[in-house]
Amino acid sequence: MPRVKRSVHGRKSAASSRAGQGLLGLKHSTYRQAKEQVEHSLAYAYRDRKNRKREFRRLWILRINAAARQNGLSYNQFIAGCRKAEIGLDRKMLADLAVSDPEAFAAIAEQAKSRSPAERFLGRSAGFVGRRS
Repeated sequence: MPRVKRSVHGRKSAASSRAGQGLLGLKHSTYRQAKEQVEHSLAYAYRDRKNRKREFRRLWILRINAAARQNGLSYNQFIAGCRKAEIGLDRKMLADLAVSDPEAFAAIAEQAKSRSPAERFLGRSAGFVGRRS
């Protein structure tokens, strides 16, 4: 069988070696495995950029909830009270205040508590039993 001469291999290795630098094993030297790993890495990076936003939102909500409960409110009562009081801070800033400046967070919690819709339910009727099962 005659030898096939073409320059595809040179182009392949140049493209894969730049993106696959730092990978372990054959993934940094073998074109097929490097290409596959680079594609997977890009997919993971795209997915995890979305997941990072979710994880930070969860962390902020946990911190706000803990600080709100120290001030006598649940998370949803605190957020609803902040909306009623037109406090324009987002969860990231509220979580930072809860950690770094608890006194300022307590002042915001007092404003939220005064506007909280939970105030209506403090004088419950005698027939109230609790949560429905």
